[in-house]
Amino acid sequence: MPHRPKSTLFAAVLIIAALALVVPQSINQYYLFILYDIGINIILAVSLNLINGYTGQFSLGHAGFMAVGGYTSAYITTVLGPKLLLLLGGAGTASSSLLFLGSLLAGGFTAALAGLLVGLPSLRLRGDYLAIVTLGFGEIIRVVIQSMDAVGGQRGFSVAQTYTNLFWTFSMAALTIYTIVALVRSSYGRGFIAVHDDEIAAEAMGINTTQYKVTAFVTGAFFAGLAGGLYAHSKGFLTPGGFDFMKSIEIVVMVILGGMGNTLGVILAAILLTILPEALRSFEKYRMILYSLMLVILMITRPQGLFAWNWKWRRRASPATSNKKGSP
Repeated sequence: MPHRPKSTLFAAVLIIAALALVVPQSINQYYLFILYDIGINIILAVSLNLINGYTGQFSLGHAGFMAVGGYTSAYITTVLGPKLLLLLGGAGTASSSLLFLGSLLAGGFTAALAGLLVGLPSLRLRGDYLAIVTLGFGEIIRVVIQSMDAVGGQRGFSVAQTYTNLFWTFSMAALTIYTIVALVRSSYGRGFIAVHDDEIAAEAMGINTTQYKVTAFVTGAFFAGLAGGLYAHSKGFLTPGGFDFMKSIEIVVMVILGGMGNTLGVILAAILLTILPEALRSFEKYRMILYSLMLVILMITRPQGLFAWNWKWRRRASPATSNKKGSP
């Protein structure tokens, strides 16, 4: 029997508390930034899993929504930050936290709006056509940002303050996990799985498949925007090249390796694929070759996903496959 969303949130809160207690503030900055990257990649992978895994679409533009959220959040704290801090009562800890939280939410909602603009015209397509269109939109977003002088254009954009810490990173990761799990396991969320299993049958049953696909796309884009805001205030500098096609592929690999529609597996894959390139740094000349070779081997030996443990629950939960011969 699957765990309830409340149990998932409780476990995530325990992880945050453990990190706050166990990880000292004087930790080596290198390891601290790896922890930031792990939390950010968990948000990206879990949010994309809603689109690619549970709803059965194939999006290749997630890095574009991450860029929208990152630049929006960074612009608010860097350019508008001093004025907003005065309105909030000075540059105290509470005011800075409110400013950062507001910038993260603004980045998320801006990315969600971009997701809506992309999703409405493109999600009537299916399969490879949808993948090509989302890839194109992701590149359009990157090129538009690259030509905007307000955010530095090709030169890049310096972020005034690096607000990202372990609490913000993993609390946003916990919020993402809880929201996606609760949404998918709700009565409304069964529509995502129905669209994934058989879109034609779902339409015949009266399900508005376009509505569900757009909802999944907008929700995924919102959390990608949150991740972008955390990324911006972790690195302290943004360039359009950091959100290119390869970044989207990196997130897709996490979803596929973890198991499509498997939230726990995707989380573990995000952790593994964040740590693995760093662990291979001692093989500097051959690092990317070894990394790519390991991915190929894993894909061949575990095509269903390295951590695909709960596939039986997905089939039981699916209204489109529950009556098929051989279903458990």
